[in-house]
Formats: sequence, C-alpha cells, structure tokens
Amino acid sequence: MVIAPDGKSLGVMNIAQALEVAHSYELDLVKVGQGATPTCKLMDYAKFRYDSIKKEKEAKKNQKIVKIKEVQLSIGIDVGDLRTKAKHAIGFIEDGDKVKVVIRMRGRQNKRPELGIKVLNDFAAMVANSVVEQAPNQEGNTLKMTLAPISKK
Repeated sequence: MVIAPDGKSLGVMNIAQALEVAHSYELDLVKVGQGATPTCKLMDYAKFRYDSIKKEKEAKKNQKIVKIKEVQLSIGIDVGDLRTKAKHAIGFIEDGDKVKVVIRMRGRQNKRPELGIKVLNDFAAMVANSVVEQAPNQEGNTLKMTLAPISKK
C-alpha cells in the first residue's frame, strides 16, 4: 500500500513500482506501517527526521525534572535547629524539588516513634508552600515523610 505526499492512496504495488513512483515525485519511500501488506508513504525523509528531532527537543525543554532532596532530623532536635532545617527545606520547595524528611531512631527511641512523628508534623507545619505527599510512616528504625511543592495550575 503506497500513500502519496498529499495523503491520497495510490493503491497496492510491488517494491519496484513504488520506488519508481517515489523517484518520479523526487521523494523517499518510507515504511510507516507493518502487517500483511506494509504501508509506505512518499515523503522527504530528511525533513521528516529534522522535524521529529526538533519536536523532541522542544518537548524535552518544556519538561521539569523533579529532584528529591533529603533533610535529616532527630527526635531530640531543638526548635532553633528545626527552624534552620525548615528554611533549607523551604528553599528546596521554592526551587520545585520534593523534600524527603528522615528521622533515624536509635536505641530507646525505637520504643517511642510517636515522638518522631510529632517532630515530623511540626516540621511540615513550618515548611510553607508545601503539601505532605507521603504522611509520616515508620520503616524499621526510620521515620520518613515526603513534602512536595503546591502545584501552580
């Protein structure tokens, strides 16, 4: 099956005839579909390839890669230190990155994970313009929470 540059079907023909028609149009014969009868189209392949590469570059330029930054806290962190870490997290959020907040509990701290969850909730309240994407949860001796920037749609 051969398709002309204007989109009209030229019908089914063998390879030699299709190449001859492509030569008469001064275009390339490009296979665009597969199956029992492959579909071929007459087009300027160099221009087609240039346009597709240009579209890919444009799409790549418009996408934003979200990075995940990590902030480590402890259960016994003081308010001043918590504010400092919150300022760093606010900077990450303003840049459009996600923030993973981690508390590693040691020894007796493992018996009282609710203290760590309270610290994480206080931290989330301090970080403005963010949303808690993943609520505080415990994995082994680690408490984790993820903050994301508020989407601007």
